[in-house]
Amino acid sequence: MAPNDSAETTSSATSTTAARRKAARYVVPVAVAGVAAATIGLVPALADSGDPQLPKISAQQLIEKIAASDTQQLSGTVRVSTDLGIPSLGGLAESFARSAGGEQGGSSAAPKEKLTELASGTHTLRVAADGPDKQRVSILDSAAEYSVIRNGDQLWAYDSGSNEAYHATTDKAPDAEKHEGRTTPEGAPTTPRALAEQALKAADSTTSVTVDGTAQVAGRDAYKLVIKPKQGGSTIGAITVAVDAKNGVPLKFTLSPSGGGKAVIDAGFTSVDFARPAASSFTFTPPKGTKVTEADDAKVEKQAEKNAEQGPEGLTGLDGFAGGGGGAKVIGEGWGTIHVIESPGAKGLPAAEKNADVPPAAQQLLDSFGDKVTGKFGSGTVFKTRLVNALMTDDGKVYVGAVTKDALVKAADSAAH
Repeated sequence: MAPNDSAETTSSATSTTAARRKAARYVVPVAVAGVAAATIGLVPALADSGDPQLPKISAQQLIEKIAASDTQQLSGTVRVSTDLGIPSLGGLAESFARSAGGEQGGSSAAPKEKLTELASGTHTLRVAADGPDKQRVSILDSAAEYSVIRNGDQLWAYDSGSNEAYHATTDKAPDAEKHEGRTTPEGAPTTPRALAEQALKAADSTTSVTVDGTAQVAGRDAYKLVIKPKQGGSTIGAITVAVDAKNGVPLKFTLSPSGGGKAVIDAGFTSVDFARPAASSFTFTPPKGTKVTEADDAKVEKQAEKNAEQGPEGLTGLDGFAGGGGGAKVIGEGWGTIHVIESPGAKGLPAAEKNADVPPAAQQLLDSFGDKVTGKFGSGTVFKTRLVNALMTDDGKVYVGAVTKDALVKAADSAAH
């Protein structure tokens, strides 16, 4: 029988500030694009082969084991997929990238644009790490391979399909605390460990953390750490992290929705080796004929495109939605946290401007999962996924969180008083 033990987090487990905890919870669901475009989903039975017999361990001891893990070298294959319950984001991401004027634009190999592909579908990744300054992540598909390689202060990204490369010079000695335990380039939460760390940062008094048996993942014995909200109204049912029993490295991460059905997020190793990877894993020379875009050149090019597209009048109807203007307020706490964004003057978008400058693929997506709602607050539209939902009221307010539609409407009604 697999060992079981449980412990609930207390105030002693909340050393980070409330703001950091709340922000950390939204890194997983919101990191890739917009309200709901960033998570990594379901894979079936990642090499699970029975429950190994392991010594009994408490939840607190297992959390401490993860925190104390000093594993800096690894290589392996990770399989990830996404099921947000919305259409594939591949084409949508490209539409947003072309119109958003991102800093890394000008190249199909730019990491921020390319990694949005992880927001939908099933993907196989090959990863390698040798400390905080050497990492490689490669996304494999049937026709091409995309790689992000960091070696010291050199960052390369290469898309074999388009034969384009992106190059940037980064900090040679990144802050130790900021990069502690990182096994992929910054901004790419593509391993179970990166996802697990984000989830654990979000744990507070509204969270239950237990150990629920054991598993085998990629041929390694592991404990299963289960993180659940105590509150109602969250779209998150549970997060399960398979933790290597020997070295404390998370091997598999699964986020299950409260509404049931298959997982929304599941990322796990299908093979892993904790030996030092070959030095050649972190070297890159652009193949002959490769179009290379330098980071500084991309910034200049995209800023010029942005200025030209906006024209003299700009996008006045969208002012304030990118963090300016009234900013964001917070309703609730823990897993029930809802962020409220209000446009300047609390005015909604003029009807003529609602569809202006919105890529067709983006508009199709919005139309496909929007529900009209009414309440004491007035009327609006709820844009739904299986994880993050957003209520946009007709008077210009946006309520967003990993909560149900009913929770958003209730929050808007309460705020209307």
